[in-house]
Amino acid sequence: MEHRILYTNKAPVDFGQLVELYEALDWNSLNLTAEEMEKMCRQSWFAVYAFDGDRLIGMGRVISDGVINGVICGVCVHPEYQSKGIGSEIVERLAQHCEQNRVIPQLMCVESLEPYYEKLGFHRFTIGLKKDIKR
Repeated sequence: MEHRILYTNKAPVDFGQLVELYEALDWNSLNLTAEEMEKMCRQSWFAVYAFDGDRLIGMGRVISDGVINGVICGVCVHPEYQSKGIGSEIVERLAQHCEQNRVIPQLMCVESLEPYYEKLGFHRFTIGLKKDIKR
């Protein structure tokens, strides 16, 4: 039976689902709580959530000034649902929202994912740097 995925900008009722998604991907190295993840998402400029029924199976968000730059981040899909076009659809919806608002969509990713994002129309333009902090 084929799953019908719902894409929406409506946040999940229970952000514990996002904790579960991050943990399934081994992404929660900061041990963020459901409350922190909710704050992270609600303070984003735009977000897309993917649901299979009531189950959150993917998401992505944009952090932006709303004028020039929009940084796409947090794009993730549960391992059981990967390689089905869900991540591509999330990225497309995030980029489309940026473009409709005349905001330049940008993203950072690990080098191994660069070919994936190039297939979605992105290209390398700079070097990204970060500073680690103590939390």
